[in-house]
Amino acid sequence: MPTPTRPSLAGLASRLPERARTHLRQGYWTRLVPVLALVALVTHIPSFARPVWSPDEGFLATQARMLADGGVLYDTVVDRKPPLLPWLYQACFAVFGSASLWPLRTLAVVAHLVTAILLASIARGRWGNRAGAGAGLLYLLVSIGLSPEDTQAATFEVFMLPAMVAAFRYAERRRWLAAGIAVALCSLTKQTGGAVMLPVLWMLLQDTRRRGVRWLPALFKIGFGFAVPIALVAVILTKPKGFLFWVVTGSGDYASFGGAWLQMLGRAFGNLGILAAAGLGFLFPVGRRLWFKYRHRPLPVAGEEHGSTADLWVWLLSSVVAVSVGFHFFGHYYLQLMPPLVLLGTGAVATSAIRWKPVLVYTTAAATVFWGLALAWPGERLDRTTEVATAVAAQTTPKDTVLVWGMHPELYWLADRKPATRYLTAGFLTNYSGGKDGSASVGEQFSVSNAWQTFDKELANGLPEVFVDDSGIAPYQPVLVPRIENLLDTHYEMIGVIGDTVVYRLKH
Repeated sequence: MPTPTRPSLAGLASRLPERARTHLRQGYWTRLVPVLALVALVTHIPSFARPVWSPDEGFLATQARMLADGGVLYDTVVDRKPPLLPWLYQACFAVFGSASLWPLRTLAVVAHLVTAILLASIARGRWGNRAGAGAGLLYLLVSIGLSPEDTQAATFEVFMLPAMVAAFRYAERRRWLAAGIAVALCSLTKQTGGAVMLPVLWMLLQDTRRRGVRWLPALFKIGFGFAVPIALVAVILTKPKGFLFWVVTGSGDYASFGGAWLQMLGRAFGNLGILAAAGLGFLFPVGRRLWFKYRHRPLPVAGEEHGSTADLWVWLLSSVVAVSVGFHFFGHYYLQLMPPLVLLGTGAVATSAIRWKPVLVYTTAAATVFWGLALAWPGERLDRTTEVATAVAAQTTPKDTVLVWGMHPELYWLADRKPATRYLTAGFLTNYSGGKDGSASVGEQFSVSNAWQTFDKELANGLPEVFVDDSGIAPYQPVLVPRIENLLDTHYEMIGVIGDTVVYRLKH
């Protein structure tokens, strides 16, 4: 028999780097993901410190209870948002009970973690292992870089981000059907998430130009992947007419440019400034790169460029447009800007002479400030709302209904009482929203179509036992809305005042 040959030292040496690279590749995620999970949890620990962070959480929690009691979405339970997050709240309440939002806060941490992992995957494919880890860490650190009410709450933007980043990642890898499905899931969480379709189509266009392949089959896959989930939800899981109105066509007045535009611009640039301060560590290299390009000067680099970042700029542009829709510029809208900004910053650092250490040190320091701010965030509004909710619960029984005339539907959830109407905020009946204090388009005549007729029918079936006027000096206070003023004068008596909130009880 032939004598077996022993591998030469040269052969072993030639295979060793390949084995080392394989081992590194296999162990990369097992080392990185636990670190990202720990950072995700630590940065969002403050979210568990309060029962409710924002009116959106209160709206979703109340909505979920109404659905659990037999309500029908986009019929007896309404909102201008897509259905995925209300259904998620409802599912969590069914499993864990509806007394606390900790399951949703836990899932929000998971959503941030998934977003960070996807960003790490994109950055790693473009600029290497270190850039992947850097992108994941930078996202988690900057994810709390706004007002705590905007970053620690379990709201639409947080749960939209994983699908948004996944859509970009799938398109980058030419998995067009999956990209279309991801855009659909993003849009079914919040409408503006559909803006990620723009970079997806941009990448399809660039891919067909580079490779000379036909674009029509890929475009069909994207469209099919996008259309099927939307159709499934709109036609089978909800009422088509209601879905079309509440999600697509019924928000024209709400999204109009009107009101105190100086206040809107102040909020826009204020939140932008806060985000810029939180992410300055990685935004500075981006600005530096743009400056050198503008000056037509060669940029000092640490390595070789890894492809164009035009798709990232298109993604950022689409996100800016999404944030600007409706001209409200709420802080939580700016979460949509974070993923493309993080990737642009990561690329600028990875391909320049700038070191990672100062970037991470600054971003960690900024995150620490925002983390401490979240723990120390004033709770006067929450304390007052809790006091009002306690008073409402004391004046009613679980069978009674309540009507809150204001923009804080968390009162229903904190009091554990059923709303007397499907319209959980006065905004549906007056077109009021934050930043429209000086708007001429606030009043009965600007309500959602047929809202007052539906409201009157609901109250005809039984007046609420308690009416909470939480309007303060807002432009929809009862003296400015004749129907509400007449309702109070005719059927209710004042029983208490807590801050600027007035509590009325039905006359018997």
